[in-house]
Amino acid sequence: MPIATTNPATGQTLKSYDPMSAEQIDAAIERADLAYRQLRGTTIDQRGRWLNAAADLLEAERDEIARLMTTEMGKTYASARAEVTKCATACRFYAAKAADFLADEPADAGAVKATRAFVRYQPIGPVLAVMPWNFPLWQVLRFAAPALMAGNTGLLKHASNVPQTALLLEDLFRRAGFPEGAFTTLLVGSAEVDRVLSDPRVRAATLTGSEGAGRSIAQIAGRELKKTVLELGGSDPFVVMPSADLDRAAEVATTARCQNNGQSCIAAKRFIVHADIFDAFAERFAANMSALRVGDPMDPDTDVGPLASEGGRDEVHAQVRDAVDKGATVLCGGEPPAGPGWYYPPTVVTDLRPEMRMWSEEVFGPVAGLYRVSSYEEAIEVANGTSFGLGSNAWTRDPEEQERFATDLDAGNVFVNGMTTSYPELPFGGVKNSGYGRELSALGMREFCNTKTVWVGEGAASAGAGAHAE
Repeated sequence: MPIATTNPATGQTLKSYDPMSAEQIDAAIERADLAYRQLRGTTIDQRGRWLNAAADLLEAERDEIARLMTTEMGKTYASARAEVTKCATACRFYAAKAADFLADEPADAGAVKATRAFVRYQPIGPVLAVMPWNFPLWQVLRFAAPALMAGNTGLLKHASNVPQTALLLEDLFRRAGFPEGAFTTLLVGSAEVDRVLSDPRVRAATLTGSEGAGRSIAQIAGRELKKTVLELGGSDPFVVMPSADLDRAAEVATTARCQNNGQSCIAAKRFIVHADIFDAFAERFAANMSALRVGDPMDPDTDVGPLASEGGRDEVHAQVRDAVDKGATVLCGGEPPAGPGWYYPPTVVTDLRPEMRMWSEEVFGPVAGLYRVSSYEEAIEVANGTSFGLGSNAWTRDPEEQERFATDLDAGNVFVNGMTTSYPELPFGGVKNSGYGRELSALGMREFCNTKTVWVGEGAASAGAGAHAE
């Protein structure tokens, strides 16, 4: 795949880049390693000042950055501006919280026959980040902010269709004051990932992407005995029970399915509705989806822009046609519009069965599958009957059902009466084929730390463990 900016709204290629040579890749890794040796010796306060400076730049340049993201991958300009703001918020969060997250944790010294015992969190070195195009700034920042604050350095292999956003990120951290090489963009194709991750100077990898990409990264890292965090696909359930506020549930369902033009791993995709309220919900949901405006992502009145690639649009339509050919019913949408750009209308498909692709595959576009169930038990069976386990939604005003959903939904995230999203304050990740490890919160920062046990015996100073530079 060429490394190029191609506007999904027009199909026109605007800018192309030559991939880095083997010598350039090696030089970039060397800079990241040298920067790590410098960064790990700085104080948390210093790194916090640099990260806050990055947040200042994001806020000052929000409109320009948002236009670039919209041009490269087609998200609406309004959602792109919100993404920039969210990234600045995450930077400030980790700048403020890193000292607490990385502070030494005292243990029971007496129980382990020590005068002092504690756990210390220290950085491990350069970390390779293989990132997707759908949230081209946020997916990177939610790794980079905690990793840099912990004292690690980052090597970014971004998706090939968002090269300008990738280069902007490298420039952002440089201008914020981080040492040269602390965060480096690698303009390379997927074939070079093995070379980078196999380099002994690179200590770990994080990937957000497809199952296939996750398996590839895990295989390389397993061979090299390196830590990985994988956030892969999702086919998130959105369960609606009889006690739910149907108007609110249908409203949020529409946003949850069509956020980011339907191209989000944690977008609700399978809408599982109790038979008692199925028809009422389906009517509201289809009406809401039909009312969304599809068009130019820079137009403030647009709700849904184009999909990021022609191949992605064609794949979504193939999944819908497969379902229809095997007996499914389309309540709205289902046909791509004529004209330039890779647009697809908000679509609702029901009467789904296991032999249809939509039953088991993730649909990465504004297409909702609607399922009728007769009980709580059947709802859980359908919700969990997938290889994925990233996010999930449950709508019920019954306190007992809320508790049961929180326990029974087999996912890394359960949102009750609300839309699945990610917050810096909460851990984020999945189970089953949606990956492993966690991003965000203290857990996300510590994923790429050496969790070091320190045991001190007789003759040591009596002072307790305290905060430290790393």
